[in-house]
Amino acid sequence: MDRLESDLLRTFVEVAKAGSITEGAERIGRSQSATSLQIKRLEEILGSPVFYRHGRGIVLSETGRLLLPVANDVTDRLERTVRDLTSRKIEGKLRLGIPDDHGRARLVRILAAFSERHPLVELEVTCALSADFPDALKKGRLDLAIYEVSAPSEHEELLFEDPTEWVTLAGRDFAKIEILPIALFDHACWWREAALKSLDQSGRPYRIVYSSQSVSGITAAVEAGIAIGLLGCSSLNRGLARLDRNIGLGPTPTSKLVMAENTSAPQDPLITLKSAIREAFSAIDT
Repeated sequence: MDRLESDLLRTFVEVAKAGSITEGAERIGRSQSATSLQIKRLEEILGSPVFYRHGRGIVLSETGRLLLPVANDVTDRLERTVRDLTSRKIEGKLRLGIPDDHGRARLVRILAAFSERHPLVELEVTCALSADFPDALKKGRLDLAIYEVSAPSEHEELLFEDPTEWVTLAGRDFAKIEILPIALFDHACWWREAALKSLDQSGRPYRIVYSSQSVSGITAAVEAGIAIGLLGCSSLNRGLARLDRNIGLGPTPTSKLVMAENTSAPQDPLITLKSAIREAFSAIDT
């Protein structure tokens, strides 16, 4: 009887989590054809399919449902064993920059996952407006940073896309106001430039009545009803509403959250930190 290999189980687990062969292949860093072959090999060993096709994705078969908790347990145990045997040998310090508006919930996950694997590595986190992070990476003040751009470059890994919208306090009508009151970032950054471009394209008169260095500051001004502001859709809450497009403001772009590194940073803990960041951004609904 053929034996189940841990590599086959790991592939099965990741494909099951992703809900498709293509996305599962991306999670494990293999081609789609190689991943499909591994799933086929697993099914040959078990003598029955572990997935059925469903629309554009896949669903677990009865065999797959029985196998999944076992496969999860086996792969988790193996990963914990490897971490216990290797991670404690890695020491040092890593400096991470993460935007304040994307930091709280995800930072908890990142810290928990990273410290479990590298308990002897000190993680120094800067949670602030991310406009200065690229320069900090170039000058060696940060080892890894997450920040927003309009279009990623070759050295920037895309983590998350967030459409931007002009927002207002729910129920507040700015349509008849002749000069629009605006809440704007007071720092030279991508968000400020996008907001000003949208305003200038509209041709509508406006005045800046409030400025802040943070998303929470812009949100507070909008929630107070004193201004409209440009925010990512992921930042909207129940008290805010998208501004009626008929008000005539110009189009706004999609913000792209990227991750970039200082290539001189220690690579072993950096690889783990990047993995924890990817997991944190894929695991939380935005």
